[in-house]
Amino acid sequence: MNQLVFVENGQAITNSLIVAEVFEKDHRRVLQDIRELDCSQQFKEHHFVLSSYVSQNNKTLPLYQMDRDGLAFLVMGYTGKKAAEYKEAYIQEFKRVEEQLKNKIQVLDNRTALIQSMKLTVETAERQDQMQEVINKHQVKLTELEEKVEEQITLTSGEQRRLQKAVASKVYELCDDPAKRPGLFREIYREIKDRFAVASYKDVKQKELQSAIRYVENWIPRKVS
Repeated sequence: MNQLVFVENGQAITNSLIVAEVFEKDHRRVLQDIRELDCSQQFKEHHFVLSSYVSQNNKTLPLYQMDRDGLAFLVMGYTGKKAAEYKEAYIQEFKRVEEQLKNKIQVLDNRTALIQSMKLTVETAERQDQMQEVINKHQVKLTELEEKVEEQITLTSGEQRRLQKAVASKVYELCDDPAKRPGLFREIYREIKDRFAVASYKDVKQKELQSAIRYVENWIPRKVS
């Protein structure tokens, strides 16, 4: 199963495609459920955002992104023991991702504080050599913090779609048989996870996006039909 919750624009979110997969519902039904929610228009606009994704057939189709409150409102009507288990899993996943976001924000706050400290120290330095020494020391710390933040940033939804398009293009280039393409999709996504040591292609680091796309463009399956 794909990652339940991901981060976009500094917020923990999920989407209707993942909800459909988790609760074993047709995606069109989930889209209809969202459109027919008995809530205010203001609530819907705040907690549900219409977006799109590229299907395995290379078609652009609609989906809704939603935050934790939107998800809770949507799935409160889904009943049964299995649905309850999935609701609990979603709650825990949102907590986990939001905790990661808090830690990341703390790192960014430290970076901002360090920048302000550097500016103040430089402004009060009386001699050029003192200023340069201060700048050098702070620059090293800034670089370390920036590298730490960069290691935490994974693909945005737009970057995920770029990688999906590269995968779809490669599979369609290699295979003309619609019945055999799903196997190639599974194989290439599995090898992306192995190559970049991630649980899902969505967890590929943002800085490695171009490497992942080049990997897909040069990918050769174990057996070409």
